Amino acid sequence: MKKKTYSEKFLLDLYRKMVLIRQFEERVKFLFLEGIMPGTIHQCQGQEATAVGVCAALKEDDVITSTHRPHGHCIAKGLPVREMMAELFGKTIGCCKGKGGSMHMGDLARGIVPAVAIVGGGTPIAAGIGLAFKLRKEKRVAVCFMGDGAANEGVFHEAVNMASIWDLPVIYVIENNRYGASTPVEKVFRVKNISERAAAYGIPGLTVDGNDPLAVYEAARQAVERAREGKGPTLLELNTYRITGHSRRDPALYQPEQEKRDAKANEPIKRFAGYLTGEGIVMGTELEDILKEVDAEIEAAVENAMLSPDPKPEDALEDMFVE
Repeated sequence: MKKKTYSEKFLLDLYRKMVLIRQFEERVKFLFLEGIMPGTIHQCQGQEATAVGVCAALKEDDVITSTHRPHGHCIAKGLPVREMMAELFGKTIGCCKGKGGSMHMGDLARGIVPAVAIVGGGTPIAAGIGLAFKLRKEKRVAVCFMGDGAANEGVFHEAVNMASIWDLPVIYVIENNRYGASTPVEKVFRVKNISERAAAYGIPGLTVDGNDPLAVYEAARQAVERAREGKGPTLLELNTYRITGHSRRDPALYQPEQEKRDAKANEPIKRFAGYLTGEGIVMGTELEDILKEVDAEIEAAVENAMLSPDPKPEDALEDMFVE
């Protein structure tokens, strides 16, 4: 963690959001394992600092696109867990009326495009959003979250190149968790850092410790300022690690045991807690209180979701696009 002057409120807000993401994901995991929740999930335990650090640099009217692993991005951008939990249960009070589920979660009113589960699918959408902002002369930015695997999709190159030549206000954020599903990044990339690919488009590329929320925030803040000033996109690579399976049925046996132990020792919440207490910013008891508050908020969301009404069959005919 870099030592710099931040307000206690700002630091605790980062910590609370990371804990909220982690506890939400853990609670959801067990709801699925118990057979209580329908559908499927792709979770982000271990990647909390990437979402929180980036979104801390955004304004309320900025827009993000997400992936098949969207829960952390949604929470970091301000989507209430009450609405998210209801969405996962397929309830009408969910953020997408129960029609999106885990892989299509979002809320345009809060600047969250419902997640795109197609790998790399958010890259051209973010470029389109950035183009709209530019044409309207709005000082807004679009952030496109993606995994390392998305950087090898053809549409990634097309979208980033277009954003570059038109100087669009877009930040492309690669959450490099070292695995595309079960394939290690070193088997599919020859470059040392994926951010090096930015040179091909004539834009800045930066690789950052994705487990340090302050490092992520500072990198994102500079990229966002650059975009708002009309200087075009930035490619950010945030190195992190997924300390869970690719999806709910994945035991992650492809991850070496020592690698997993090292990752858990370096995970962002534990590290940031150590920074906050080590610098004397907070006491350990304050962090314990945050955990209790978060758990209570999540349990209330679960209870509310389970007691809320299911959609009616005819609801499937609403929200349809018809020419």
